[in-house]
Amino acid sequence: MRKFLIAITLLLSIGFIAGCGDGSGADGEDNSLENLKEKGKVTVGFANEKPYAYEEDGELKGAAVDIAKAVFKELGIEEVEGKLSEFGQLVSGVNARQFDVVTAGMAITPERCENVAFGEPEMQYGEGLIVQKGNPLGLKSYKDIADNPDVTVSVMEGATENEFLTKEGVDPKQIQSAPDIPATFAAVESGRADATTGTEATVRMALESANQDKLEFVEGFEQPDIEGVPSYGAAAFHPDDVALREAYNDALAKLKEDGAIKEILDNNYFDGESNSVPDEITTEKICKGDIK
Repeated sequence: MRKFLIAITLLLSIGFIAGCGDGSGADGEDNSLENLKEKGKVTVGFANEKPYAYEEDGELKGAAVDIAKAVFKELGIEEVEGKLSEFGQLVSGVNARQFDVVTAGMAITPERCENVAFGEPEMQYGEGLIVQKGNPLGLKSYKDIADNPDVTVSVMEGATENEFLTKEGVDPKQIQSAPDIPATFAAVESGRADATTGTEATVRMALESANQDKLEFVEGFEQPDIEGVPSYGAAAFHPDDVALREAYNDALAKLKEDGAIKEILDNNYFDGESNSVPDEITTEKICKGDIK
């Protein structure tokens, strides 16, 4: 009998600890929002990708970060703590509850929607290409890369550009994986790769920050005519944290309406007009594949 009681006690303890580690209470109620309000702090996962979310002199900055800070302030949560992660680990990280939300301007895709719950889109953006100075291979599009099997392109692990390239006919053998943007730049600069690609604002800002003259941004880059371009970036949540995600969306809608989101984009290397998301574009439509 004593062993039985000990076993029951252990099981109840495990259940209590598990309940405290997520957004659910002991009765399974969704307390994701209330838990954060009680703590007064939210932990956000980011991938150190300018100008979306990055750390500089110990301070968390970027368009996605500033949007998240504004939204959480509306919700009464003042403190935003960043947790650095590789981009390819952000989805698994929020699902493992290593952080409360992903704030990285992550593109909503039907595939990602199967693994994580996105908030409503906060920004839209196209693609950009970086090559060696003088663009010796004359690359102007992803199809140019596909047409030359000797060309190699370095891409950040987990980034949507991996899929975009293959959809444009680039052989996976031509694609090199790298943990972050600086690593992709280093690959091109050293000659290990002929090009790197990412969202336009990201690679433009990264090149400007690198302050070197061996690489250049390809002006007149031809955007791929494929599903997913332009991309729509949003915060990503654990699928069970419905209350938190809905409250975030409500506050985000208010900030969009009063022009605060456009102002944040303008202040972070984006264009408040062209990079804002049209009202008819919703996460539900993107996840269903209705937005091409």
